[in-house]
Amino acid sequence: MEKIQSLTSENGVVIFTKSTCCLCYAVTILFQELRVNPVVYEVDQDPEGREMEKALPKKAVPAVFIGGKLVGSTNEVMSLHLSGSLIPLLKPYQSLS
Repeated sequence: MEKIQSLTSENGVVIFTKSTCCLCYAVTILFQELRVNPVVYEVDQDPEGREMEKALPKKAVPAVFIGGKLVGSTNEVMSLHLSGSLIPLLKPYQSLS
């Protein structure tokens, strides 16, 4: 879907979420604690949200994109973080403060 492509190519870190999803919230908070301010797009707040969710590569939220590439959902993000591989991916997008 063009909207997904546009958001992920124009922003360094994008998380597609639902406002009622606790795992989406946890991933978003993790990124904020790592000093990254992702674009958080709540698909359930968009009239085209169902189509957008179906168009996501894994058809699930949270869907995390870093540098325009799909990283995955909660399991992939947490695995990267625990292995020490997430922070290097996020380094270009971390704020200084």
